[in-house]
Amino acid sequence: MPRSRAEDPERHEVVVLALPNCIAFELGLPHRLLGSAVDAAERPLYRVRVATLDGGPVRTSAGFRVLPEHDASVLETARTVVVPGVFGGPAMTEGRVPPELAEALRGAAAGGARLVSICTGAFVLAAAGLLDGRPATTHWMHAEAFRRNFPTVRLDAGVLFVDDGDVLTSAGNAAGIDLLLHLVRRDHGGEVANRAARRNVVAPWREGGQAQFVERPLPESGGAGTAATRAWAGERLGEPLTLADLAAHARMSVRTFTRRFREETGISPLRWLAAQRLALARQLLESTDASVDRVAADAGFGTPASLRQHLRAAIGVAPGAYRRSYRGTGRGGPSSPDVTGHSPLGGQSAALRLVE
Repeated sequence: MPRSRAEDPERHEVVVLALPNCIAFELGLPHRLLGSAVDAAERPLYRVRVATLDGGPVRTSAGFRVLPEHDASVLETARTVVVPGVFGGPAMTEGRVPPELAEALRGAAAGGARLVSICTGAFVLAAAGLLDGRPATTHWMHAEAFRRNFPTVRLDAGVLFVDDGDVLTSAGNAAGIDLLLHLVRRDHGGEVANRAARRNVVAPWREGGQAQFVERPLPESGGAGTAATRAWAGERLGEPLTLADLAAHARMSVRTFTRRFREETGISPLRWLAAQRLALARQLLESTDASVDRVAADAGFGTPASLRQHLRAAIGVAPGAYRRSYRGTGRGGPSSPDVTGHSPLGGQSAALRLVE
């Protein structure tokens, strides 16, 4: 008789489903990131296992084979199932997956497992019918094919990841890191997630979305860039900076500065500034006892109402709820569903849900 998901409260069971031609780099990310998440006593908070549908080896996109220790039966006890990206295959070309794969994923979802995809793994979830009518993302290079194959999915190809509660999807390779750290943060709070990020020498949070990585012409040479101004602004987030202030620091006209900024970052200066302020506000809410008024002022939002507007637009919660969620720990903490069945921190990646 399979063990209940609730029988092991100490470690969150994660199953990584390796499919034919899975992207090798992404296959190892859950073990690397989630496996680095430990509590204050250095006890692992997740157990990550790799499985294939039949327990046999599969060939990865890198040309080597993976021999897992488990078959799809371990999905019955998983609390989170991760589907790494795949290179080609019927999910991407025809919008379908083998019936046994669709059945295994649907069964895991019906049993209460949280489903996560990295990069083109979203094609697999969509082909299994698990993204119909839901928001999702995938790598920007494959967005057109995704929309063509799955017109009922609400694809947003501009974000790094989408958190829709019990189903989460990410963009390319590095966005898988962002999403996995987001899971740790959602489950166990910012301190645990930041510690896991440091151990892997990666940023605990990246601002912006996929737009900054879309192929575009290189900036014109022969002029100063905007990096120095970004660094300058980052040290003055509590001040009432305007677009004119940024352009003046860079010694450019507003028009030239805005154009160069977009060329270098993929987003507008005001959107970047709002993302920086929101990231600082989140950090202060997670790690300090400062009042919401103080956080709003220190992060440059001016008023609690402005902070509340930006935070709600980003991740759908108010500052107080955000602080309570991320400063909780363990079971019954940030990962606990609310009465609607979705995580209280579900919603789009914060970086591209900002009010300019």
